[in-house]
Amino acid sequence: MKNFELFLTETGISIFYVKIGLGFLFSFLITYFSVPTIIKISRRKNLMDEPGVRSSHMRKIPNLGGIAIFYSIGICTSIFAYELFDLYKFLFASLVILLYIGVMDDIVVMRAYKKLVAQIVVSAFIVIGSDIRIRSLFGICGVYELGYFISILFSIITFIILINAFNLIDGIDGLAGSYSLICSALFGLSYYRLGEYNYPLVVLSGIIIGAVLAFLYYNLSNYRTNKIFMGDTGSMLLGFLLAFTAICFIDIFIDKDLPNVPRYHLQSAPVIAVAILILPIVDTLNVIFIRLWNKKSPFDADKNHIHHKLLKLNLTHRRSSFYIIVYYLFIVTIAYCLRHTNINLLLLIILALGFLGAYLPDFIYALRNNKK
Repeated sequence: MKNFELFLTETGISIFYVKIGLGFLFSFLITYFSVPTIIKISRRKNLMDEPGVRSSHMRKIPNLGGIAIFYSIGICTSIFAYELFDLYKFLFASLVILLYIGVMDDIVVMRAYKKLVAQIVVSAFIVIGSDIRIRSLFGICGVYELGYFISILFSIITFIILINAFNLIDGIDGLAGSYSLICSALFGLSYYRLGEYNYPLVVLSGIIIGAVLAFLYYNLSNYRTNKIFMGDTGSMLLGFLLAFTAICFIDIFIDKDLPNVPRYHLQSAPVIAVAILILPIVDTLNVIFIRLWNKKSPFDADKNHIHHKLLKLNLTHRRSSFYIIVYYLFIVTIAYCLRHTNINLLLLIILALGFLGAYLPDFIYALRNNKK
């Protein structure tokens, strides 16, 4: 790869644009050509997602699409963004563990505590081993720099919450895939604007977009024989990678005074990251609150998720996903426009808009019933 980079340098071609272009292309192609094989094997071995309490589909569908996503991201990142695996030694190991746990859960359904233990191990690997952690809250609730052990604990909990939160929004066709695509594009664009020191993270974002875009081709297919879900394998993997990119984004704006590392300043960086990941955060907090209010276990399956509420309004999966994405893009736009506002006020505005979006379908449903 280094000889190839030397050749490009001599010809005057930008290495970065070649990496991101090829990374996106090969990631898309690997996923695109891997999924049909996975569908064929899943149907032959009856490795299908059975309709259940939380399900919004009526037939058995293959649910191992996450394997193709891992396959393309693992290969393309190690080729076109290998700097990340050099810099963060435990990143690839964490992805492999999540792949194993996800596939096991998709096939035989693991117990919740076993998944939690694996997620704690993975989060500890990346937080302690690779030092990817939240070091400061930038003044949220008056808190700035976090102590080392508090930072580790808080970061591990954040990883676990986001991994599971992303898993919870994967309930209708296109939602989890489209949302991860949008989040990766927003983080990738932000990294690109922050300069070439962050280019490996831009390439990673492009690779994720390529893999997810190819997956969505099948996930949104009108032909039942082509349809596939990403399963826990894909949702946990994407949730982990989005948590990783979000924490890296926040860390960029901490003045660490390191040699050859540019200095940036954005007081509202944590809130911008929250705004980009607002859907899984708000959806998870909302369903936990509803379950506790109804004196049920927070882990009980139900249909109180935002996408379930939209389906209740007789919207299709595609329209529901589209409306959710558009609304939360609106929240990101508000966060960006108000990025220089007081950080606590901005966080309050973003969370208020997030929860408004969670309860807006309930208000519409109530109005329709009153009219009838």
